[in-house]
Amino acid sequence: MKKTSPLGRLAPLALLAASALVLTGCASGESNSTASPSSSAEACGEYTSGSQSKSVKVTGDHGSEVTAEFKTPFTATELQRTIVEEGDGEVTAPGQTVELRINVFGGNTGELAISETSEFIAGDPQIFPAFIAGIDCVPVGSRVVTTVPADELFGDAGSEGLGIAGGESVVIVTDVLSIVPPLTPAAWTENPPTVQFNGDEPPVLTLPEGGPRPELLIDVIEEGDGATVKAGDSVTVNYQGTNWDTGEIFDQSYGKQPATFATTGVVKGFGAALVGQKVGTKLVVSIPPEYGYGVAGSSEHELAGQTLVFVIEILDVASTPAQ
Repeated sequence: MKKTSPLGRLAPLALLAASALVLTGCASGESNSTASPSSSAEACGEYTSGSQSKSVKVTGDHGSEVTAEFKTPFTATELQRTIVEEGDGEVTAPGQTVELRINVFGGNTGELAISETSEFIAGDPQIFPAFIAGIDCVPVGSRVVTTVPADELFGDAGSEGLGIAGGESVVIVTDVLSIVPPLTPAAWTENPPTVQFNGDEPPVLTLPEGGPRPELLIDVIEEGDGATVKAGDSVTVNYQGTNWDTGEIFDQSYGKQPATFATTGVVKGFGAALVGQKVGTKLVVSIPPEYGYGVAGSSEHELAGQTLVFVIEILDVASTPAQ
């Protein structure tokens, strides 16, 4: 599915800049070996804690914009990761949503490129491993320094949005703030909509009276008997999206071709509706603004502030392999 689809997840600048369909493993503690990919997105990998990552000195409160001191121009020879402050909270695990504060510095000048609070999914194949390294299998409350060579991040192209030049190394400081509980839709038991399926033709959705609901609601119309969708899996679906506030269909795959995407690559409510369901399932989900494109005024997306209703048929699923 193209990023321009209305299903595409709103993302902070760091995540937009980091979009790359690649995956390596997650890290467990520190190692004297070079970074190596895991055999599964569910396993922790290994990272080097070397002289370069250890040389970075960080000051500033946990969870805030920080200052990083290192000799410039800084040229990383390999991806290294050092836990400079180890927290005492729960250790993060692949597949969990992690709240973090990320600070990115350009290696040429040492200047701060971006500092913001965000949420990443550990092991998310849509995010550069260099960004994932800061949240991978580390205790909540930790501060992690990652030093990254250009070819492991933005390469010769650089990142105009972040002010990172082509071939420039990057220093990343990550504060691990919390593990976010999984989002689980409530059963839509009271007055759910009716859906008439018509094969490959668009389904007919009839919304109930009373206006949009404030909760994330799901009604499983027909349960499939295929494989179960897990967080981060690549899922193929047919879908139809309706704006409950206007009653208009704003996007659908019916009449075109099925869409394939990772559950982590769409708006939160849509991804949550898929996780735990089986291939062959037909469902309808109502997504309030906070789990769609945000409340009114929180973004420039045309669907911000709108409650979205999706009719979904799950056609296939594939676990995302490690590379």
